[in-house]
Amino acid sequence: MVFKLGPRAASAGYRLFAFDRIGSTNAEAMARARAGERGPAWFATSEQTAGRGRRHRPWIAPRGNLASSIIEVMDVSPSVAATLGFAAGLALEQALRRLSVEAAMRSAGGDELNFSLKWPNDVLAGRRKLAGILLEAEAVAGGGLAVVVGIGTNVVAAPEGTPTPATSLAALGVQVGAEELFAALSDGWAEFRGIWDLGRGFAEIRKLWLDRAAGLGEAVSIKSGASTIEGTFDTLDDQGCMIVRTAGGQRVPITAGDVYFGSAASTGTS
Repeated sequence: MVFKLGPRAASAGYRLFAFDRIGSTNAEAMARARAGERGPAWFATSEQTAGRGRRHRPWIAPRGNLASSIIEVMDVSPSVAATLGFAAGLALEQALRRLSVEAAMRSAGGDELNFSLKWPNDVLAGRRKLAGILLEAEAVAGGGLAVVVGIGTNVVAAPEGTPTPATSLAALGVQVGAEELFAALSDGWAEFRGIWDLGRGFAEIRKLWLDRAAGLGEAVSIKSGASTIEGTFDTLDDQGCMIVRTAGGQRVPITAGDVYFGSAASTGTS
């Protein structure tokens, strides 16, 4: 198979640059933006050799996994651009849910999989990480902010030794290819990017994201540097911060950090 845009993405005017193998789709997209590319354009591969996730953690996509990035130059502030990551999570969750149902029908049955969204940027299957999202933004010549949203999905293999245990679609019994997943993702992106609408529709995105949120209303611990905050995952605010309600009743906005389900003592983060 070859990478192709889904019909909705193609009709909306998205373009696609596909690679057999590349160092990083995010790096390639941002390099094109610095050279004048304004998007919207996708960059996709089934083998990424030098990708990275949050906090510069390596994100390698062995042959058969999906590494994809979307670039668009926008007239928005960095804080508004940051909320686009929630739309990306929704797009991928929808694509995964649809393809897993179709795969189950082809194989004459199978249990329905539970996909959820983990703040700020992961897609989970059960409580295992299936995909990660990395958003980067940079002001470019000619005006505007180049926003790159990288989405890496474990299709055939999952890394070991990650902070959150990982899984893959193959391990879950979902037999789909990276190309098929990309087409569904590109269509989902066209839908949820439209709802987001340069941040004007974030209230709706926030509502949809919370409907799919992992750990909402449950105990969480957030580790950021040397500090750990414990409490209950209460909600998202209108900037996309996680709101944690502590045992003392204080509502603390979290702007960054690694989220663990349960208390620090139970997760080993203390």
